[in-house]
Amino acid sequence: MSAAPVPDGTVPGLGIDAIHEAARRLTGHVVRTPLLNSPMLDELVGARVLVKAECLQLTGSFKVRGALNALLTLDEDARRAGIVAYSAGNHGQGVAAAARLAGCPAVIVMPNSAPRIKVDNCRWWGAETVLYDPRTEDREEVARKILQMRGMTLVPPFDDPGVMAGQGTVGLEIAEQARELGLTPDTVLVNCSGGGLASGVLTALNDAFPGLANHIVEPAGFDKMARSLAAGRVCANPRPSGGLMDALAGPVAGARPLAVLRHYDVTGLTVTDEEALAAMGAAHRFLKIVVEPGGAASLAAVVSGKADVRDEVVVLVASGGNVDPEVYRRALAD
Repeated sequence: MSAAPVPDGTVPGLGIDAIHEAARRLTGHVVRTPLLNSPMLDELVGARVLVKAECLQLTGSFKVRGALNALLTLDEDARRAGIVAYSAGNHGQGVAAAARLAGCPAVIVMPNSAPRIKVDNCRWWGAETVLYDPRTEDREEVARKILQMRGMTLVPPFDDPGVMAGQGTVGLEIAEQARELGLTPDTVLVNCSGGGLASGVLTALNDAFPGLANHIVEPAGFDKMARSLAAGRVCANPRPSGGLMDALAGPVAGARPLAVLRHYDVTGLTVTDEEALAAMGAAHRFLKIVVEPGGAASLAAVVSGKADVRDEVVVLVASGGNVDPEVYRRALAD
C-alpha cells in the first residue's frame, strides 16, 4: 500500500539551522541526556559503542523534544484552544508533558493495545486520552473528529518540520558529547517508525561528521521506512504489528522524514522481538538503564551482529524506556 511520490528537495524547516533554533527553544525544558559507554559492551560487539540514553529524558523518551518545539511555535490563540496528538504512547506522553509545560489542554488518541504505563503517564501529565481499536478504526480519522469539534491543533508524531527539528536536537547533543570524548563516529543507528527521530538525528550528525554510515532499524516484517526508501514513495505496514516494539509500530512512514532520509545513503535493518528483548537485557547489564523493546532496536542490531560495526565508533539512540513490568521481566529472564 503506498501513497503519492515523495517530493524532491530539502524539506522546508528541517535544516541544521532549524535544529539549532529548536535547541535554543528547548534549553531549560528538556534533559541533556548522557551518552553512555560500557567497556564490557564494547568487548561483546568489538566496537566502541556510544548509547544516547533518551530513556532518561522527561517522560521516558525523546518525544517531548519534538512535541514541545512544535507547540512553542504556535500562536497564543492556538495554544489556548489546545492540541491533539495520535500516538502508540511515547509521542502522546511527550505532547501531554509539553502541553502541561505550556499551560494548554491536550487530547491524546491512543490504540487500545497501548501499554498501560503509557496511557497512565499521559493522564498523569493532565491530558485527556481517547482510545481506539487499530483493527477497525483509523487514528487520523479519530483525531480529525476531535479537531473539528473542539477547534484544536494537531501535533503529528513525525510528519511535521517542527517535530522533526526538535528530535534533531538529540543528534546535536550526540555530536557535542562525542567531541567532548575526542571521538569521531563512523556509524550511526536510529530506531525508526515514522522517521521523525531518524531524519532529525541524521541531519544533525551528518552535518557534524560527513561520511557517516547511516542505518535505520525497524521491527522485522514491518520495515515501512526501508521499503519507502527503496520505492521512492511512502509505504505502509501490511497490518498492525502486534509485536513488542509498539513504539515503532506506526502504520505508515512519514512523507517529510522520507524526503529528508533520501538525501543520505541509509541502510535499513530489522530486528525481531527476541533480539529486542536480548538488547534490553544487555542495556540493563552493561549500561544500567531500562529500555523498552522499540527503544532497544538499534542496540539489538548491534548486539545481534546485524550491523557489522567491528573496530568502529558507533553511536545509537536508546529512544525510550516506557515498558510494562511483565515485558521487562521477560527481558531480564533471557
